[in-house]
Amino acid sequence: MRDHDELFGALARSEFRSRFGLAGKERAYLEEKGRAVVLEHARGFVEERLRPARPVNDGKQTPMKNHPAFIAQHATATCCRGCLETWHRIPKGRELTPEEIDYIVRVIGRWLAGQEAPRALARYGQAIGARNLSMLVRMIFANVSSPTSSSSRRIRRWISNHSIPPAYPSGEGSDRSVPKMSWSGP
Repeated sequence: MRDHDELFGALARSEFRSRFGLAGKERAYLEEKGRAVVLEHARGFVEERLRPARPVNDGKQTPMKNHPAFIAQHATATCCRGCLETWHRIPKGRELTPEEIDYIVRVIGRWLAGQEAPRALARYGQAIGARNLSMLVRMIFANVSSPTSSSSRRIRRWISNHSIPPAYPSGEGSDRSVPKMSWSGP
């Protein structure tokens, strides 16, 4: 299994893998159900379609649309046993271990989190202005892999100091308090 930062760097350099993104009904489904539910579904898909040593229709078992997890699987090369072997160093010909399934779901979760970020940043961008948004984006992506790092604490402190309104104002919109930042990653 590969280090996530190394893997996502390689995926970003792949013309095929980097063209995937959530749009339309898949994005709406993720927003409606939330990442936790989509990841539960992803775990079920992985256990059903990838866990066996020789999956039925290997290489063709993951649809290209109709669920955010399917799009994420293709984007992260967790769609078939061949891709798992090539991209993630998980050998074919044997059943996946529980640790490997957890790893695959974490990879899918990280990609889904990246798909949620642009929408949230757009909402904040309208409230704080382009210059401040640019600074915030640089801070976020400088250390996206560690939600408990000092960088993450600096980001939360910066958000608090700049009185950023919540992404989803409550009620009449008069609540302009700073949103609580919490990590709900994979």
